[in-house]
Amino acid sequence: MKGYVAKKGDRWYAVIYEGLDPVTGKELRKWHPAGTSREDAERLAARLAAELNGRNDEGRSLSFGAYLTTRWLPGKKLELARSTWDGYRRKIDRHILPTLGNVSIRRLRPHHLEALYDQKLHPTDGRKPLAPKTVLEIHLIIRGALNDAVRRGIVTRNVAFVAHAPKLRAIPKVEQQAWTAQQLQGFLREAAGHRLFPALWLISTTGLRRSELLGLQWRDVDLNAATLSINRGLVSVGYKTHVSRGKTSNSRRAIDLDATTVRMLSAWRAWQQIEQAVVGAEPTGWVFTNAAGEPVHPHSMSQTFERIVKRAGVPKIRLHDLRHTHGTLLIKAGIPVKVVSERLGHGNPVFTIDTYQHVLPGMQAEAARMFESLIVPEASAG
Repeated sequence: MKGYVAKKGDRWYAVIYEGLDPVTGKELRKWHPAGTSREDAERLAARLAAELNGRNDEGRSLSFGAYLTTRWLPGKKLELARSTWDGYRRKIDRHILPTLGNVSIRRLRPHHLEALYDQKLHPTDGRKPLAPKTVLEIHLIIRGALNDAVRRGIVTRNVAFVAHAPKLRAIPKVEQQAWTAQQLQGFLREAAGHRLFPALWLISTTGLRRSELLGLQWRDVDLNAATLSINRGLVSVGYKTHVSRGKTSNSRRAIDLDATTVRMLSAWRAWQQIEQAVVGAEPTGWVFTNAAGEPVHPHSMSQTFERIVKRAGVPKIRLHDLRHTHGTLLIKAGIPVKVVSERLGHGNPVFTIDTYQHVLPGMQAEAARMFESLIVPEASAG
């Protein structure tokens, strides 16, 4: 790339030609202030042009696929949860590389991206079309990678901002469901004979996420103080399990336990030690393990829950809805929203209010009646 100097008023500038805008086709020139000396401006122009030429040489020979797999994706490994990073990798391998992998990153244009999206939404090779949400996720990966390439000086513009992204149809939100206290009791009665009953009891009485429940280690549990600490999660990617950092910064929290739960965990720990001694398994420190002493797999936990729900004859809900049940019953019992929010590890009480707003109208009516009884004694008597 070439550079030259120009003067405006009493100031000199190094003007660098940075090529053509890949979207508009117009020349790109950047003015760099260099002070009042022409010689300083010439030196600056020479240095900036040399630096830009070096970057452009790199970009000219770099394919988009090589950039994604050797530069961008490895750099995201420290930023993202393992499951999210693996999801990115699969989308890149399956959907982006076969079509755009060999395209020079400098020659990538909006029509390349739009052709990819159309191919995924309306395949002509007999393959099943991808959901618009999945194609949009592919677009966001490309856009993020090109943003990084702009920051590194490898390309000058992010063409993904101009490409027509797939339209995301309104996706119905999964409706969270909650059991009544009587339905929860019925489920727990049916679960009482199962080996993993302590796990099902704990998730019901604390509102833990599945990953948090299975990520518990005995060092996180203080039976004397009746508390447990959430420090990690156990998630499945494919069928392999990985330890995660937690969903949000608020996921790391301490939770108080009731006396019944403390007794149950104490009995479970004693049984676990006997079981591991019988099968010759070395203690691993995980709170909930299978008969071989290995951590319970998340899929296995969900399948166990679904089988017991069916036998119990209670309304069908997801394992995650035990968490919603816990929050709903607490709010109906008059526990302050902030306390419920902290117990569930929500990032903000506003999120808790939004999630459990279906409970609040009835509570407002009860609050009105209660306040009336304070100032109109005969109302409570009647």
